[in-house]
Amino acid sequence: MRTSQCVVLVAAAVLTVACSGAAAAPERPAPAPVAAPAAAAPPVVVLDPGHNGRNGAEPAATRRLVPDGRGGEKACNTAGTSTGAGYPEHAFAFDVAKRVAAKLEAAGARVVLTRPDDHGVGPCVDERGRAGEAAGAAAAVSIHADGAAPGSSGFHVAYSDPPLNPVQAGPAKELATALRDALRSGGFRDSDYIGRDGLSPRADLAGLNHATRPTALVECANMRNPDEAALVSSPAGRDRYAAAIADGVLAFLGLKD
Repeated sequence: MRTSQCVVLVAAAVLTVACSGAAAAPERPAPAPVAAPAAAAPPVVVLDPGHNGRNGAEPAATRRLVPDGRGGEKACNTAGTSTGAGYPEHAFAFDVAKRVAAKLEAAGARVVLTRPDDHGVGPCVDERGRAGEAAGAAAAVSIHADGAAPGSSGFHVAYSDPPLNPVQAGPAKELATALRDALRSGGFRDSDYIGRDGLSPRADLAGLNHATRPTALVECANMRNPDEAALVSSPAGRDRYAAAIADGVLAFLGLKD
């Protein structure tokens, strides 16, 4: 057997062993870097401010018929209502939607509005109803105020009923209930003229019938009631409604502490 000859070399404080006839030790590969877990995408929330600023000025556009989601047809949209002093529902809805959007975005959600401003026409109710699916939304909320008899008051939250798909049968009702509970916690009273316990199952609202994502419609107040008209007309009142709606959405999404 041939004896291996080794020479020990010391240079610059580094000990090197060179062995004649001996195999060199294999180098170990560097460990692969561990990838950081991908951040979860923020939940998407669609906010649908009711009506629009020029709906009343262009009746031909708003009166054209569109599918109602249950085999019938209804008008594309309407001008909405207003307070006795003339503060319009479309302006209230858009202002509240912007306030809700800011609160949701601060909590980590991504918000999509069905209309960019309060100076246009539409979109039609069927398009609004499909907006949640188009955006891949985890929740969609349509924001309105009602125009009932002056002695009537309170909010109600509508959802599509009888349901047309599994989302309407379950998650949409859960969203409506979360919004109802948050509005109550915000100091608002259930409607005393429509629905029951602050909830209103509806078959006639195309924006709800077309929805395939959890969707509910909030009628925040009766704009014809003097006390509620004063509330919806004030920035502080609109911020109260926005805070309650945002809380309801966050509770439904599991993002509220």
